[in-house]
Amino acid sequence: MAESIFAAGPGPPTAGLVERVINVAEQLRLMTVHAHPDDESSKGAATMAKYVAEGVQVLVATCTGGERGSVLNPKLKDDPEVLENITEIRRKEMDRAREILGVDQAWLGFVDSGLPEGDPLPPLPEGCFGLQDPQEAAKPLIKLIREFRPHVMTTYDENGGYPHPDHIMCHKVSVVAFEQAGDPELYPELGEPWQPLKLYYNSGWTRARMLALHEGMLAAGLESPYAEWLEKWSDRSDRGDKITTRVECGEYFSVRDDALRAHATQVDPDGFWFHIPLEMQQKVWPTEDFELARSLVDSPVPESDLFAGIREKVDAV
Repeated sequence: MAESIFAAGPGPPTAGLVERVINVAEQLRLMTVHAHPDDESSKGAATMAKYVAEGVQVLVATCTGGERGSVLNPKLKDDPEVLENITEIRRKEMDRAREILGVDQAWLGFVDSGLPEGDPLPPLPEGCFGLQDPQEAAKPLIKLIREFRPHVMTTYDENGGYPHPDHIMCHKVSVVAFEQAGDPELYPELGEPWQPLKLYYNSGWTRARMLALHEGMLAAGLESPYAEWLEKWSDRSDRGDKITTRVECGEYFSVRDDALRAHATQVDPDGFWFHIPLEMQQKVWPTEDFELARSLVDSPVPESDLFAGIREKVDAV
């Protein structure tokens, strides 16, 4: 890069700043921030694969090593080698998923909090990611942002997508880093300032998406795996009305699924996630969906591209 990029802080930048960010960009760059290895393959993976195919540079930032994650694949849950070496195995799984998706990946170095269970819930383990001060925990991510210089970031909403303490902390850290990475007054030891231009939240399972797939299965004479979920949907939050951006990426659903299967300790290859035929998914709901949470460029919604408002300026350079 030919010059440093300086922002005025978390508020909207001047038009000049945006133009300077665009003008030094040789390639569009996307950073996705996730709590654990495997999250990148179940949330926005087809979108990443699509952008990689288009020449976008994509970096996954993984906050924790997944050390306290349960072994969710029934074929491996009693394997003594898996239980004794879960940290190393999950790193190897992440490396394989990274290769499948064609992305780069970096570990932020925090320790998995685990998912507390019981009534009352037990305290989180000392030193885990969920107990960190978000301002301090954002520093490794700020450093990574300043090194990679993403134009766009994705992360989770304020509820973490679901209330896992690491997902909630991932949201907090991502927002702090987005707002502070471009401030030249903060953390000069972490590198030259860089202000990402857009921040998105991954959209999880909305009722509309689940209902569309459910009805598609029934219309095809197939059993839907979502019947019970839909019956109990009133107990779940639904942010479907907050979706701003739908990225057409159905042709990359198979890449997404292969990456998810690479996390063999975390997913049963014959399980729930793979019950809907790919062809039906591609027909009924061929997008991955996002909420635009911050934008420092003109990008009217609804959108079909995470780089809307950015790509046009790059193409014009």
